[in-house]
Amino acid sequence: MDVHHAFRRRMVLRGVSLELGTGMVAGVVGENGAGKTTLLRILSGELRADHGVVHHRGRIGYCPQDVVLNNSLTVRQHLAFFKVAFALADLRRAEEIMETLSLSQYLDERAGVLSGGTRQKLNLTLALMHDPQVLLLDEPYQGFDWDTYQRFWDLASHLRDAGRSVLVVSHLAHDAERLDEVWQLSQGVLRPRTALPS
Repeated sequence: MDVHHAFRRRMVLRGVSLELGTGMVAGVVGENGAGKTTLLRILSGELRADHGVVHHRGRIGYCPQDVVLNNSLTVRQHLAFFKVAFALADLRRAEEIMETLSLSQYLDERAGVLSGGTRQKLNLTLALMHDPQVLLLDEPYQGFDWDTYQRFWDLASHLRDAGRSVLVVSHLAHDAERLDEVWQLSQGVLRPRTALPS
């Protein structure tokens, strides 16, 4: 990939390369401001790299850190909108994910009245409802309670078992034992993280 990106004179990514294997859950960790979100935005196609190439295989799901929802729409209306956007025949996959995340009870609630954790559940459901081959997650469990946090990792394991590839970006490394591979992003350079904190 050899991805480079700068914002004006500040170089954020300096030749970043990574390969996300099939059927794996991997992570990128780094301090706030290290460029993790910039990297995900480039991988998802939301942002164009200054230099380098990104190769995709199959459908991509992207769950940004800042939840992008219409506060006036209900959960059900969000699902209907994305069903059309993804050209889906039905909402079975979305319903499965909502059941796993305990979101189904909020179907007729407007997004604007949902708690931060529940909004994040909807964010994750929308990213997954078209059954992507690659899932890009930026701080995906912000606001989750412990039960939902565990459910999230169960979901990630099921995705891995189904041959999907999941990339989780976080400034924390305490979930490292759940990941097949971990990279550290620091000063614009991505390196394998070998010494993980216990």
